Amino acid sequence: MVDRQGVREPAFVVRFGGRVHAYLNRCAHVPVELDWQQGEFFDHSGLYLICATHGALYAPESGLCLGGRCNGKGLVAVAVIEQDRLIFVIEEGRQSVG
Repeated sequence: MVDRQGVREPAFVVRFGGRVHAYLNRCAHVPVELDWQQGEFFDHSGLYLICATHGALYAPESGLCLGGRCNGKGLVAVAVIEQDRLIFVIEEGRQSVG
């Protein structure tokens, strides 16, 4: 869960291409959670994030919609950093150093 403008929203983190990426757990077509099983976001190939409800495909490294009912919209990114194998959400309005 992340706090966005005073509202707690579900989010998820994936590792793809050796990097960590985080998004709100909300399809760009209709605001439903993406995971087809709790914590499972990738399609069978492991190359794309997929909405279990509509089958929309998203690029894991950018959240960009690649196909389906999302019509060119993308996932909402959540800013995170990784330090010592731990992942931290960067709060809105705060700048990271370094």
